[in-house]
Amino acid sequence: MSRFQPLSIRLRTVTGRAEQIRSVSTTLRALCLAALLLSALSAGRATPAQAQDDPSEVIAKAEAPSSPAWLDDAVIYEIFTRSFSPEGNFHGITARLDALQKLGVNVLWIMPVSPTGTDRRLGRLGSPYSLRDYYAIDPAYGTKADFTALIEAAHQRHMRVVLDMVADHTSWDSVMMKHPEFYQHDKSGKIISPHGWNDVAGLDYANPALRQYMNDMFVYWLQTFHLDGFRCDAASFVPTDFWEQLRPKLKGIRPDVLLLAEASKPELMRSAFDLDYGWPLLATLNRVIEQGQPATSIQEDIAEQVKKFPVGTRHMLVSDDHDERRATVRYGIHGALAASALVFTLPGVPMLYSGMEVGDATESGGPELFDKVDVDWSAAAEFRNVPRFYQALLALRASSPALRQGSLTWLHNSDEQHVVTFLRSTAGETVLVAVNLSNTPFRGSVEVNSETGAATWQQVPLDQSLDKNKPNEVNALPALSLDAFNVRIFRHLDPSAR
Repeated sequence: MSRFQPLSIRLRTVTGRAEQIRSVSTTLRALCLAALLLSALSAGRATPAQAQDDPSEVIAKAEAPSSPAWLDDAVIYEIFTRSFSPEGNFHGITARLDALQKLGVNVLWIMPVSPTGTDRRLGRLGSPYSLRDYYAIDPAYGTKADFTALIEAAHQRHMRVVLDMVADHTSWDSVMMKHPEFYQHDKSGKIISPHGWNDVAGLDYANPALRQYMNDMFVYWLQTFHLDGFRCDAASFVPTDFWEQLRPKLKGIRPDVLLLAEASKPELMRSAFDLDYGWPLLATLNRVIEQGQPATSIQEDIAEQVKKFPVGTRHMLVSDDHDERRATVRYGIHGALAASALVFTLPGVPMLYSGMEVGDATESGGPELFDKVDVDWSAAAEFRNVPRFYQALLALRASSPALRQGSLTWLHNSDEQHVVTFLRSTAGETVLVAVNLSNTPFRGSVEVNSETGAATWQQVPLDQSLDKNKPNEVNALPALSLDAFNVRIFRHLDPSAR
């Protein structure tokens, strides 16, 4: 054939080759896609369609891991050994266990008990989160035998013990400094402080040997002292995959061990932790009570967290802890009780910081955290009804399946700028909670379901002189009155569901 073909023949030839090229290209794309899909399926990775999803949405659609069954009934109580008693040791905690049992708490979270570093120390005694030796106990607190005795005494009273553990950093004079490769370094090779915390040195989880050291350390404490769990400090700063690898090891030793993350990070709740911090609610409470933001922000905050976190995520609810100024200082004593009422009646696991139950106003956080500033237990003499208020609130929660496990339904009221009203419900019980989060008295109404007649509601006696509504006040729901920062709780029991 002549190389000089007619134009029509040349066009047909080019077209045919183009079609061949397109066919080959399509085949190659199909083969590549098939290989990618096969790889995704075999490796358990996302398919191309899934990979296009927003990672946050993927996490929110995941199921949270099952948590220990005992967490349903948990009331967590935080203890800083140094400040909990004049003695500042384990014996001082053991001596108050009967009082804590009477109060109704059943989980003791004990802040770190290891020796505190001296190099670059903050304050006179240093931060309890700047640890020198993970395997030691601070002699000022007692001995390993003393700590064992405390845990055994708590277990005898049906209390569980959760130990605070710091995995993100150590003190600058830590025994681990003999392994400088365990630490983060700057470009010049110097060990660095993480997050601007100058009194501590940051650990490097890119080092497999460091990971093994930390794994072994957690196992040591769990097995040696028969702990019931760990509160993991600064958990969001440690790689998530470390926690995901640690969890099955600890659960293999003790299936009902609790892992509590000091964090509010959705990905941690997918396969690493049982419980995290309800920090968003704490921040909202601050804005509502201190700054006058609408009380409806509480409802909006909870709805937002449901959207972000894996299905079934559980949050520890707090209104006070060692990093905050005391609630009685931020909110006033009346506001502190109102905030506690929400912590103990909204879905979640409630937490008390030692001294809240007597109205303690002794400052917390830095710089007090770095010294010995004892809880003022004598505050109970000034606020005589505060201990009774907390006892009644904890007793109500213990006796109420609706508050521990029930659904949440928000109720409209006639002043939603200041007042929060909602129901917690199970098949046999409904609890109505009304909390005034302002210093403005409320005289109005709440939209109660007509199927539950007003005459069936019984007000729960909280025994508060601070609550000027007397426990036997005539129930006139849906009409409702609340004084400033007032709390009223009502129950409806369905005898047919028993």
